[in-house]
Amino acid sequence: MLRPALFLDRDGVINHDTGYTHRIEDFRFRDGIFDICRTAQARGFVLVVVTNQAGVGRGYYTEEQFQTLTAWMLNRFAEQDVSFTAVEHCPDHPTAGIGPYRRESPRRKPGPGMILDAAVAHGLDLPRSVMIGDRASDMQAAQAAGVGRWILLTSAPGESAAAPPGTLVLPDGALETARQILFPEIE
Repeated sequence: MLRPALFLDRDGVINHDTGYTHRIEDFRFRDGIFDICRTAQARGFVLVVVTNQAGVGRGYYTEEQFQTLTAWMLNRFAEQDVSFTAVEHCPDHPTAGIGPYRRESPRRKPGPGMILDAAVAHGLDLPRSVMIGDRASDMQAAQAAGVGRWILLTSAPGESAAAPPGTLVLPDGALETARQILFPEIE
């Protein structure tokens, strides 16, 4: 049986986006992220991170540094009784990547590759799934993959304007509002 997923971008949704976040000491969780993940999980949603990590491709940090930070992040979630099924990432960049990372990739958002790969690997029901991101490219990837609902957390008018029609736009960081909209039976 296919399961719905809550797809989450990392920088700007799970944590404050400080620009190429790759060190534990710079990682600050967004208010409400643990609550929305716990609620989604309790409602039968699988949790999946889908994140472009061009900082690896640009040479700002290594794949090992990304994996170390990811393991630390997942441990913090586990301490909050939240378990992720997958963390999908794409280190490539079509123009600024270095060496093998300079390439087009269907996994790089706005391409749907990370979402589609997770759906195949984990038996996900994309039409019943939700994407929460902070950029129009997150919404475009979700739309291209067939994800049913898209929530954009932004205060940038350009991001809102570039998002596909049907995107629910909420203020930057409004994870509690998103939780109440997605799961209205709570409280």
